[in-house]
Amino acid sequence: MNYLLKIKYDGANFAGWQIQPSQRTVQGTITKAIETLLKERVNLIGSGRTDAGVHAWGQVANFRFKEKLNLEKFIYSLNSILPDEIAISNVSAVAEEFHARYDARSRSYVYLFSLSKNPFYNKFSYRVEFLSNYDLNKLNEISRFLLGKKDFSSFARNKTEVKNKVCDLQKIHWRKQGDLIIALVEADRFLHGMVKSLLGTILKAYNESSPASYLTEVLKAKDRQAAAQALPSRGLCLFKVKY
Repeated sequence: MNYLLKIKYDGANFAGWQIQPSQRTVQGTITKAIETLLKERVNLIGSGRTDAGVHAWGQVANFRFKEKLNLEKFIYSLNSILPDEIAISNVSAVAEEFHARYDARSRSYVYLFSLSKNPFYNKFSYRVEFLSNYDLNKLNEISRFLLGKKDFSSFARNKTEVKNKVCDLQKIHWRKQGDLIIALVEADRFLHGMVKSLLGTILKAYNESSPASYLTEVLKAKDRQAAAQALPSRGLCLFKVKY
């Protein structure tokens, strides 16, 4: 049997999604909880990694188990032993060949910017008061220049493990909601650290005399040093995975 999990987590106190030796990770914590319940080793496959400090509203993972589970009892028991920072919002049986990572068509992230001091936003947003003066139409116009299938080497961490750095960036959209600016980014795949450096670079491009020329040079360089500083992890959340 193959089971799909939909997962929400506060990533502030985790060293990211992926299991790492001697580190507290989301994947490791959930895997350990499942193995405690099932009394058997499992391989939990996530739709993709999130970096240290990054949150998730719609992470997806799957694992296989030899027996049919009582799903209502399983999700209740699993949530009971997981820490408060992690919640399993749904468990379902899926086709045997389903793979959370390889079957994903796209992933989308949201980044939250708070425009004023607010204790309820501190943990999950980046406070940038100057953004209240930015023209969101201009930000959206600049962002469109990056859309499409491109080599995003300049936005990946230097130590990223993958050789292929071409991604199909399908959407970047900025909007205001109350005291928040929300940036939504969607692509078929993302490189390590890509969303945070991408958005940081768009904000830098806003103040350039020719944003398009600046972004052209950044892309052409294929060098992380060419792009702007990455934004803090706390404002970033894996929003949705499409299959």
